[in-house]
Amino acid sequence: MQPGGLARYGQLVGGEIVTGERDMEVLSPATEAAFAIVPDATRGELARAIAAAGAAFPAWRALSFDQRRACLLDFAAAILGDRDRIAEALTREQGKPLARALSEIGNAVRAIEDICTIDVKPQLLRDTPTEKIELVYRPLGVVAGITAWNVPVILAAQKIAQALYTGNTMVLKPSPYTPVATLLLGEASLGILPPGVLNIVSGGNELGAWLTSDPAIAKISFTGSGPTGRRVLEASASNFARVTLELGGNDAAIVLPDVDLDKVVPALFAAAFNNAGQICMAIKRLYVHADIHDEVVRRFARLADEIRLGDGMLPDSEMGPVQNRAQYEKLLDLLADTRAIPGAHIVAGGVAPEGAGYFIRPTVVTGLVEGCRLVDEEPFGPILPILRFDDADDAVERANASPFGLSGSVWSADTARAAALARRLEVGTAWVNRHGGADGGIPLGGAKASGIGREHGLLGLRNYMEPQIVSVPQVAVSPC
Repeated sequence: MQPGGLARYGQLVGGEIVTGERDMEVLSPATEAAFAIVPDATRGELARAIAAAGAAFPAWRALSFDQRRACLLDFAAAILGDRDRIAEALTREQGKPLARALSEIGNAVRAIEDICTIDVKPQLLRDTPTEKIELVYRPLGVVAGITAWNVPVILAAQKIAQALYTGNTMVLKPSPYTPVATLLLGEASLGILPPGVLNIVSGGNELGAWLTSDPAIAKISFTGSGPTGRRVLEASASNFARVTLELGGNDAAIVLPDVDLDKVVPALFAAAFNNAGQICMAIKRLYVHADIHDEVVRRFARLADEIRLGDGMLPDSEMGPVQNRAQYEKLLDLLADTRAIPGAHIVAGGVAPEGAGYFIRPTVVTGLVEGCRLVDEEPFGPILPILRFDDADDAVERANASPFGLSGSVWSADTARAAALARRLEVGTAWVNRHGGADGGIPLGGAKASGIGREHGLLGLRNYMEPQIVSVPQVAVSPC
């Protein structure tokens, strides 16, 4: 502990936890006070991390999938063994209730385990008496991972597992808003992963720019905002690094009039307001058929009013704060803009309680149509517009009228009809009668401005590898 009660955390470089030449404080979004000190990595420190990853790559790639799997499963077990300490750090820096933080740790461990069950095998393309041609996949080299602040432990674990399982080494940079729990993952890896296979460095946007433009980086896996994703893509062009971008969404859910409201409304509410709405795949636009619109709104308002808002370290808190001041101020501006729209009606929430912390009560808004910011933009917070529709085809067209295409859902007692509508959504993932959640075995990614490439599943793992054609003659070939 430092003077004033601030704990100090180091970064993982070459198999050691090291302090840096510069420091930065980490704030609690519930109190707006600093609670930890982490390194603010210099360019030289980053270079040492990249060099360590490069030096570790030949021996790590030479291991079999089974050997790398064993290391990663031991790593997952070490995370689980330290879950209480990691979860407390996650709650302090991200804001989510402690029970939610513990759940995130468990989900991160399961993601590592799921990813390590996937077989990446050569694909036989041709086998004739004269030739045998296979499509094989080989590791790329040093992977740069950059994670967002909303679910930092899950995002870090998924990127680490995919990169390392496929034979790459990694330099991982967490968000400067939420670095602590990710740095603790580095501590959990000590003595399990060979030195240099995983490196975790902390710092601000400058560090991210250095990392993504470094010529030694063979692949970049980025999760975050669209504008930053564009900068990552531009940086990758200088050295032709492979890129996977998992960017924001403006997910639409379409609710048909035949649903069981007692079952569906709580599920919809959770999909919209879990983690204070700070999930890329959260419902951001809720299209409800006119026959049930008013009743759905009434039930949503009641659930929103019942939420216990508070510091995630308090046992009775059900929803924490918005994670950082910039996002908090953006949401307050969005609320002010929405109030000025003729016909807009805030039926629940819309209030930022007085006192410390970036708290906003869960907010439900009606009376809006496309063309306003709350419908067209991604709020990424606890504010949800509920929009009325009369015709399902029209709802699909309105849902698709967005530059985003991460995910979406259709809700109906008639699952066949819902599935037919879901297939028409221009998104990376379309659900029927549920919304959200990631599975390490199922590919995840967005259409349109919501990303490039896929994470998870066999498709995601292949994004961390270079495809190679191996062509072998089956009979002696004359040199002439």
